[in-house]
Amino acid sequence: METFESPVYAFQPQSSPLQRNSFLKWSVITGAWILLGVIYVIPIYFEVRAEGMGHSFVRVFAWGILSWLVWAPLTPAIIGLARRFPLVGGPWKTGLAVHIPAFLLFSALHSAAAVAIVLTIQPWDNMGSSPTAFWPRFVARFKGSLGADLLIYGGVVGICYAIDYYRKYREREFVAAQLETQLAQAQLDSLRMQLHPHFLFNTLNGIVGLVRDNNNEAAVTMLVGLSDLLRHALEHSDRQEIELKEELNFIKLYLSIQQMRFSDRLHVDFDIDPATTHALVPNLLLQPLLENALKHGIGRSAEAGSINITATKYDGRLSITVADNGAGLPNDWQLKTSNGIGLANTIARLQQLYGENYRFDIRNRDQGGVEVEVVMPLRIFQI
Repeated sequence: METFESPVYAFQPQSSPLQRNSFLKWSVITGAWILLGVIYVIPIYFEVRAEGMGHSFVRVFAWGILSWLVWAPLTPAIIGLARRFPLVGGPWKTGLAVHIPAFLLFSALHSAAAVAIVLTIQPWDNMGSSPTAFWPRFVARFKGSLGADLLIYGGVVGICYAIDYYRKYREREFVAAQLETQLAQAQLDSLRMQLHPHFLFNTLNGIVGLVRDNNNEAAVTMLVGLSDLLRHALEHSDRQEIELKEELNFIKLYLSIQQMRFSDRLHVDFDIDPATTHALVPNLLLQPLLENALKHGIGRSAEAGSINITATKYDGRLSITVADNGAGLPNDWQLKTSNGIGLANTIARLQQLYGENYRFDIRNRDQGGVEVEVVMPLRIFQI
């Protein structure tokens, strides 16, 4: 009979983020006080060496560094008091009532530790002539270091407040950026959702026209095409920008429906630079441009019409042009006074996505018809 041994897994505990943050905090605090101790003791050591005193390098540096390192365990307590009883932006009198005795206590603790370090390490070779009793040295040290300790205590509190203010500033900046992004996204969503029913209603009106003309077969085919069109639109409805090739696939579905409506009166030509097919463009960018070309250009002429769609790149920018050979714009036509939803929303979305880094031109062509050019930053989709 076979026996199976359960696998034994070696468990290696990992430190939590809280533990890592605590370790980093203590490392920074300890390193800062050690650095101050080194800066403090270096000139003292070289001064006594210059005077011919042969004091031990190790003992002198150990005394200087440890004397400053005593502040390391006191620092979190000072920071905690500074945040709980603020001296600025709050009841400062209460803060003073807490910080004054706290400062005296911490100064006394530092003096006591400093005296103990001196008596233990004995950094100076002639200490035999100095009093070795703890209490007299402590009292003298405490009185003589009040001014310096006050500067140190105030420096810790000031640095604490500076860091807190900087952190709050960055948090407010981050929140403001998030709110701005969310607002822009909401505006883009609103504009895009206006376009969906807009082209849907216009397409349904075209189907209604076919039914009224008793062209039922074309109407049914157009409804099937509309179903494919809506399915494609829904697949990309959650994206503000899509690849140009996906936008062109959507436009081809849209134009296949419109060609049923216009029969052999509509010819569409695509001139797309292969290097632009992966460029990112606003979702539903071309549909309102083509709708205007069909409605106000080809639709107003009894003759066959053509639409040319081009995409090129230059100087890090993407240029897309939709041109027709229809009736053209009236002489007094102005974009800012037009009441078309499609063009207004297209411009608003370009503004939201690219700020001032885009161009939208609509003009009559010399050979007849209208040309619309959209220029935007060339951004290639990265997989």
